[in-house]
Amino acid sequence: MKRSVIFLVSIIFCVTAQAQELKPFVRGSQQAIMALHQGKPFILSLWSLDCTHCIDDMAQFSKLVKKYHHLDLVLVSTDAPEQKQQIVRILHHYHLEHVESWVFADDYVERLRFEIDPTWRGELPRTYFFDAAGYSTAISGTINGDLVEHQISAAHKRK
Repeated sequence: MKRSVIFLVSIIFCVTAQAQELKPFVRGSQQAIMALHQGKPFILSLWSLDCTHCIDDMAQFSKLVKKYHHLDLVLVSTDAPEQKQQIVRILHHYHLEHVESWVFADDYVERLRFEIDPTWRGELPRTYFFDAAGYSTAISGTINGDLVEHQISAAHKRK
């Protein structure tokens, strides 16, 4: 009986602890993300497997997610869907597998970039700090822990 209970609990834990599915980022995905997070501050980070500074950001985000359990973080990989295994491996390595994650899934990446931000030219990493009203602050380049903490507290004050 005791083994059955332990087995059942472990199955339930595994099901609830499943990693987020890597969603395809296509036309309309940015609007879907905005709608899903409407009225809540969140961070949108664009990254790539071959971007060293992006990987540095993953380490920062890992620390922030542990510190701020309420942190709403959305990660968008600008890599191809065929690189899903490598993307998932990075997310798992930095304990970000439970974070909402997307991957570019359109051959016309310029259109996706324009949909995210008409002024963005594709430089990575690119991070957007959205407040509850939907206004954002964009940062190109590596994020700084102090800056992120400031953005998080400022966004939550404007709720």
